[in-house]
Amino acid sequence: MERFFRSLKTEWVPELEYRSFADAQQSIVSYMTGYYVQIRPHQHNGGMPPKKAEEIYWKSSKLAANIT
Repeated sequence: MERFFRSLKTEWVPELEYRSFADAQQSIVSYMTGYYVQIRPHQHNGGMPPKKAEEIYWKSSKLAANIT
């Protein structure tokens, strides 16, 4: 979580703050569900975004389940 919040602060949150709580909420949810999960490469996943890494994991686990 600490790494996520560091990324959020350095990559997304504007320096001059948000105009309202609603603006902040909408922007941060957009960052989490759009950019951070679907686009942003993560070193832990070999440079892939979490969504892509998860798709590969589930495809390979289904293949392993079919073999046994």
